[in-house]
Amino acid sequence: MIQAVERVRQRALRAARALENAGIPYAIIGGNAVAAWVARVDPAAVRNTQDVDVLLRREDLERAKTAMEAEGFVYRRVKSIDMFIDKATGGKVRDAVHVLIAGEYVREGDLAPAADVSDSERGDNYRVLSLEALVRMKLTSYRDKDRTHLRDMIEVELIDPSWCDRLPPELAARLQHLFDTPEG
Repeated sequence: MIQAVERVRQRALRAARALENAGIPYAIIGGNAVAAWVARVDPAAVRNTQDVDVLLRREDLERAKTAMEAEGFVYRRVKSIDMFIDKATGGKVRDAVHVLIAGEYVREGDLAPAADVSDSERGDNYRVLSLEALVRMKLTSYRDKDRTHLRDMIEVELIDPSWCDRLPPELAARLQHLFDTPEG
């Protein structure tokens, strides 16, 4: 298990290094971004994740393909998802770096598009999405794992009920629901 966690961490570091070396704006998002934010408050509360998600601008995708290839990744589009397969793991989709495109809707019917990469900041190891943008993306997606990530951030008091005032009504209602049902 420890090796699996370390492989994900190394994959995120390699992806970030490739993009930074090529001067490509990016932000690590998803579970790794949640972990980075939670670790700032309580490292013991960090939840591991199995994959790496990165936010890129559409106009940077071609350059990213070249940069990531130099770090041992191969671009693939699988089931309408852009991703970089890690050759070091034998090309498993589960071990890929999944790409979300900044400013575009992830799924049909989403309440909001993905954030922009400019809404990020330097973390300990790589650029991560800002806390507010991350919360908005998690509330937009709102799958079970997104609700779990949001509850993790609530538990360590990164977000509190006052955040509902900052959000559009639909997202605020989702966040309020999480405060009203802390056990899920």
